[in-house]
Amino acid sequence: GLDLLIAEAAALAAEGDLAAAGAVRNPSVSAGAGPVFNYNASQPGCVGCQPYGLEWSVADSGLLLDVITAKRALRLRAGREGLAAARLGRADAERVLTAQVKQAYLQVAMALALIEFDEQVQQALTRNVALGRDRLDKGAINRGDLARITVQKLEADQAVARDRQALRLARVGLAFLLGARGAVPDFGVERERFTFHFPAALEGATDAALLDRACRARPDLRAAGHLRRQAEAALALARRQRFPDVTLGLAYSQYGSGANAASPANAVASAQLNLPIFYQQQGEITRAQAGAVTSALLEARAAAQVASDVASSLAALQTARRQVERLLDVELGRSRHALDVVAAQFAGGKATLMDFLDAQRAFIATNLEFNVDLGAFWSALFQLEQAVGEELR
Repeated sequence: GLDLLIAEAAALAAEGDLAAAGAVRNPSVSAGAGPVFNYNASQPGCVGCQPYGLEWSVADSGLLLDVITAKRALRLRAGREGLAAARLGRADAERVLTAQVKQAYLQVAMALALIEFDEQVQQALTRNVALGRDRLDKGAINRGDLARITVQKLEADQAVARDRQALRLARVGLAFLLGARGAVPDFGVERERFTFHFPAALEGATDAALLDRACRARPDLRAAGHLRRQAEAALALARRQRFPDVTLGLAYSQYGSGANAASPANAVASAQLNLPIFYQQQGEITRAQAGAVTSALLEARAAAQVASDVASSLAALQTARRQVERLLDVELGRSRHALDVVAAQFAGGKATLMDFLDAQRAFIATNLEFNVDLGAFWSALFQLEQAVGEELR
């Protein structure tokens, strides 16, 4: 999936940031040579004097003091925390993507189940229309009754057309999450896995127990902790930057040699720094303090979000479970039995057409409600797994 690949690229960028943070400063070296313009070989006493000058210098670019003041160590600490957060960001992207794939897979499976049921209804209503025309010819029903049957059949035709569109959209959505780059074929999925069964691992599960698991497993919450520690390291580094960078150097120069040399050989050790008289990193420190406060608040918000996700997902799952169990235990069987009874009575002339159509409509509505509730049950289960951050089945 593209979202996961983008998160992997972000983790790679964090590895580069860590390498840059721990980089050892390169020393600077300079060298030069040039003519001595007052050189005169015939001048008395110019024994060993030379017609050129030579100078060179080397400096540590602030490396020694960078290590002594622990600025490099603080940069490394911040970089490591950032890399850990980026890797957990990749894990969180996988958590979200996994949940999205499950939901999209469920949509395809439920769309296939719905279109199969609606096609069966369509076939049954097609037979009803044919039966109604035969009864109209025999005078058993009037044209109004036939019109009611026909309208119900047309509604079934529209339902099948909507189902096919929904199925196509569900397939396209799932293919996108899986990283499809071209045309999406009309693929199928395993529908049997979505028969109703409540996971044994969730029997008697409480908000507190699931929240404890989520706090240990959720990568976004752990990443927020690393980001907070990275901000704390950045604040410590900003305060440490008040100590100026000191560049230590050594220089050597020689212009000619001998008694009349323009400048005899000499070596000079140096230290160079900017005196922090007027500005002591107040702006950087304030900005780093704000970053530390913000990261702490974001971690607190992430923890609150985890608690909210777990509680709401568990409540939705429990509600969906009760609805599906009610339909399975009572309403599906009753609507099927009622339709069979009324259909037999209608065939024997003991029930009216309206009784038969009402029973058929109730049977269709109950089955559609069951499909919706079953999809809601599995969707709530997947949302709970996303909220906890691990498989619960």
